[in-house]
Amino acid sequence: MQARYEDFVRDVLITLHMNLRELRERKNFADPEELDHIEAKLLAYEEMLSILRDSADQFRIPRQELGL
Repeated sequence: MQARYEDFVRDVLITLHMNLRELRERKNFADPEELDHIEAKLLAYEEMLSILRDSADQFRIPRQELGL
């Protein structure tokens, strides 16, 4: 069961990183009215990664093992 949890966490992190990359690229070409929405989503994804990093530190899980 533990391997499934590790796969799950890695999948979530990969998705977060992909979404962040896509939003950063879109931000460069965004219309002014779309920019606020993109920036809000970027902040939310970055906050989520920060929470995961802090949690990994608390549980003494090396960030590199999770892709953080």
